[in-house]
Amino acid sequence: SAMALLVLTAVVGLAVALGLLPRAPVNRFCAASNNQTGFLCDDRVTCIPASQVCDGVSSCRNREDEQEELCGDLPRSLPGYLVFRCSNPGYWVYADQRCNGMNDCGDCSDEMGSLAACPPCGLEWWSCSPVLYEYCSCVPRRLCRDGIQHCLSWSDEYIC
Repeated sequence: SAMALLVLTAVVGLAVALGLLPRAPVNRFCAASNNQTGFLCDDRVTCIPASQVCDGVSSCRNREDEQEELCGDLPRSLPGYLVFRCSNPGYWVYADQRCNGMNDCGDCSDEMGSLAACPPCGLEWWSCSPVLYEYCSCVPRRLCRDGIQHCLSWSDEYIC
């Protein structure tokens, strides 16, 4: 019976290698830089930011981040943890674009509200709402007193 088990294991392994049997799905979730949602490459060491998956540039050694089965029907073909759905059902962004300070959804749903669940502005940001242009509720402090209005209240030019 030990010999039969060894033969069965070898047959199943060969069938998986030849693609005759489906492989178990690989968990590729990881935390990339700044604790952002990432994609784990086959080497099980390299963790790339979600937004580098299916971007046309291979970031993993074996190109697994650009494979057709992953990138063929965006965003449906992506694992759910890589996708953030904007409040407008027709729009989505990569999960690492949520809470990055930029209005990636176009309606600030990736930066504000219960769907995004973002922390308040950090030390490098000035809080004001509403914000003009590409930001939502915070602007980078480097834009304070730069002569350009970013906050509707002008607080980035006079108070910040």
